Amino acid sequence: MAPLTSAKGSESGTARVVGSGLSGVAELIIFHPVDTVAKRLMSNKSKFTLQAANSIIFKDYATASLPKKLFSLFPGLGYAAGYKISQRIYKFGGQPYFNDLIRGTPVLRNAFVNTFGERNGKNMMHATAGSLTGIGEVVLLPLDALKIKRQTNPEAFRGRGVVQIFMEEGRTLYRGWGWTVARNAPGSFALFGGSAFTKDYVLGIEDYSKATWWQNFIASTAGAISSITVAAPLDTIKTRIQNANFETRVHGAVVVRDLIKNEGMTAFFKGLTPKVRQMNGFMS
Repeated sequence: MAPLTSAKGSESGTARVVGSGLSGVAELIIFHPVDTVAKRLMSNKSKFTLQAANSIIFKDYATASLPKKLFSLFPGLGYAAGYKISQRIYKFGGQPYFNDLIRGTPVLRNAFVNTFGERNGKNMMHATAGSLTGIGEVVLLPLDALKIKRQTNPEAFRGRGVVQIFMEEGRTLYRGWGWTVARNAPGSFALFGGSAFTKDYVLGIEDYSKATWWQNFIASTAGAISSITVAAPLDTIKTRIQNANFETRVHGAVVVRDLIKNEGMTAFFKGLTPKVRQMNGFMS
C-alpha cells in the first residue's frame, strides 16, 4: 500500500483506516513467512553460508518435508495479526494526520517553506510527519516483541498464553523501546520522504492523491528501499534485544559491541534482502 497523502483531494479518515487495515491483512497473509526469514537471519550470530542457510531459516524443521518447512515459517501468526494490522492502521492513517497538522499550523508550515523552499518544504513535511508517526509506533512494541520471540525463540514462552505473559512480564515487554524509537524515526522519515521525493522529482506529480497505481508502486518501492536500508542496522539491534528470554536483559550497547567484534559491520544488514521484498510487496 502506498503512503496516503493529505494534499488536494485527500482521503477521508475512514478510507485511511480501512485501506491501512486491509494493507496489514494482505501483508500478514502473504509476507509473514518472509518476515520470519528476515528475523531469523538477523538473529543468527554465526557466519551465514548456503550450507547453513537451511538450519538457520527452518531451524528444527531443516530436515522436514517441504510442506512442513513452509508451514514452520508461520509462527506467531496471532501476535503478528494484532501487530501488523494495528501498525498499518496507525502508520498510514496517522501520517496524513501529522502532515495535516504541520501544514495547518502556519508557524510550522512557514518554517519548512522558508527553510527548504515551497517544493522541498512539501516533501520535508511529508517525511517529518512520517517520522513523528514512527516514534509513536513504540506503543505497539509488546506485540512486536512477542511476534519476534515466536519467530526466533519460542522456548521463551514456556507454554504461557498471551494474557499470562502480559500479566507476568508487564513492562519487560517494552525492552528495547529506545532502540525502536531510534529505528522508527529515520526509517519512517525515509519511507514517506522517499516516496514523496520520487513522486515529485522523478515522476513529476504535483497532487500526490492523483498518482496512478504504477506511480504509487514506483514511489513506494523507492521509499521502502530507502526506509529499510536506513533502519536495517538499528532493526538488527532491536531484534536481538527482543528475541532474548524474558528473564534476560540484553543491552543494546553490548549487542553492538559483540556484533562488530564477532560478525563484522556487514552483520548490521542481515535480513536486508527479504525485508526489501516484504516491504515492496505490501506497499504496492
